[in-house]
Amino acid sequence: MSALILRKARVLVTMDDTRREIADCDLRIEGGVITAIGPDLALDGAETLDVSGCVVTPGLVNTHHHLYQTLTRTVPAAQDALLFGWLQTLYPIWARMTPEDMRVSAEVGLAELALSGCSLSSDHLYLYPNGVRLEDTIEAAAAIGLRFHPTRGAMSIGESDGGLPPDSLVEDEAAILDDAIRVIDAFHDPTPGAMVRVGVAPCSPFSVSRGLMRDAALLARDKGVMLHTHLAENDEDIAYSEAQFGCRPGQYAEELGWTGEDVWHAHCVKLDESEIDLFARSRTGVAHCPCSNCRLGSGIAPVRAMRDAGVHVALGVDGSASNDGNGMIAEARMALLLQRVQNGADAMSVREMLEIATRGGAQVLGRDDLGQLAVGMRADIAVWDVSGLEAAGAWDPVAALLLSGPSQVRDLFVEGRPVVRESRLVRRDAAALIAEQSRCLARLMA
Repeated sequence: MSALILRKARVLVTMDDTRREIADCDLRIEGGVITAIGPDLALDGAETLDVSGCVVTPGLVNTHHHLYQTLTRTVPAAQDALLFGWLQTLYPIWARMTPEDMRVSAEVGLAELALSGCSLSSDHLYLYPNGVRLEDTIEAAAAIGLRFHPTRGAMSIGESDGGLPPDSLVEDEAAILDDAIRVIDAFHDPTPGAMVRVGVAPCSPFSVSRGLMRDAALLARDKGVMLHTHLAENDEDIAYSEAQFGCRPGQYAEELGWTGEDVWHAHCVKLDESEIDLFARSRTGVAHCPCSNCRLGSGIAPVRAMRDAGVHVALGVDGSASNDGNGMIAEARMALLLQRVQNGADAMSVREMLEIATRGGAQVLGRDDLGQLAVGMRADIAVWDVSGLEAAGAWDPVAALLLSGPSQVRDLFVEGRPVVRESRLVRRDAAALIAEQSRCLARLMA
């Protein structure tokens, strides 16, 4: 791979250890790594890309998603439902999905994420109907060109045993663990610069047994991979935990080995002060999903309190059936505004939220090779053109990213390779992808 120099960025937002923002700056990429930063870098035969008039940031990091849900946006019966009713409406639809549906829905979701500046996305796939496998989504990420952290989710307690999901969507627990071992051995790459890492992710405390939660934690630590699940999402979640387990969700997680720097939980809207302290002490991560939390009426997560306590917080767009989009900039803007609604206009700055969306996401996913623009870091880079209508009149081009626009990247590089150029996908034709999605959706709706 030949060297590439991004020339004359209006502002380079490094998110490095000193949070430098450098005006009129160049950045050199070679071998998938950032090799130099500074004004007027020597060309030395490198290819160049003019980024004058643009803000350049690290790629955004999405730490919670259900990509299969991209085929079930705006389902009428689920539009006004709370979490448990929403799930019960959608489970029968999801049970009809095929491997092709999974791959196409993942490609559509990841394409949207890429256009919104996301270079690394996790995914929580916890249902496997009709021969679906985790690699259906891994193939989709490779097709779009994004870095990917899929998790082998699972449900094991169906309706007949007092659980929420239909029996047709639950799996035998031994088979779940065996398949987790299979996908980790086949796809997980622990090396710096890895394009795929795999996690272990039972769906939630109300859809798997205590034994599976404990065994999943033991398996993940034996394999050296991360753990992920939903936790404390809404009032129903808290009530279920107290009724079934006799404790709050944070205590339940701690008892089963689900705290630590190799664990991140989605939502955490209803964490109390003691649980926030637990997560801070144990360095447990949180994926904050503000749009989904608003859509399902779950509440506003205590992000300000978590950050002040030292909890590692990142952003997640969550599934497209509860968002109903895949835009990281929209997610960051919503997170910013909600913290101000809850705590005051001075509670959260644009730059702190951009840090959560970039460096914070890399930290929660255990990636110390990503999330900042610094020499030696992997070249996951978003280029934002702030010369258009959305940012017209903006005095601060960095703040414009969340307060006015743009909402799409001009260019996106992952491992130094172009994924988006001039606001168009490089590896996939958007029209062809939409046609595939329409065909899958017609079959699913029929």
